[in-house]
Amino acid sequence: MKDLGQLMKRAQEMQAKMADMQKELAAVEVVGQAGGGMVQVTLNGKGEAKHVKVDRTLVDPKEVEMLEDLIVAAFNDARAKVEAHIAEKMRELTGGLDLPPGMQLPF
Repeated sequence: MKDLGQLMKRAQEMQAKMADMQKELAAVEVVGQAGGGMVQVTLNGKGEAKHVKVDRTLVDPKEVEMLEDLIVAAFNDARAKVEAHIAEKMRELTGGLDLPPGMQLPF
């Protein structure tokens, strides 16, 4: 039973660290780019869009579809960076233990 008690204690510690990580992620900002940096999308660590920047030379009513595509590409670039940041923080939190695909903490 001693092992179970230690396991529960470890789970509680990990839960507290997860709460701290969630607060930290809200403060992280990641910039995704497209079109050689002409379109930038800033997301926080939770994947929420915070800012969009578009180079003025792209603002052409005849080229709206291209601009829309670049915004989507920049968003996806930023989202991938957020996910990589989260994965790194999770590795730190779990002591390098990689969780199986799709498994999320807290359980």
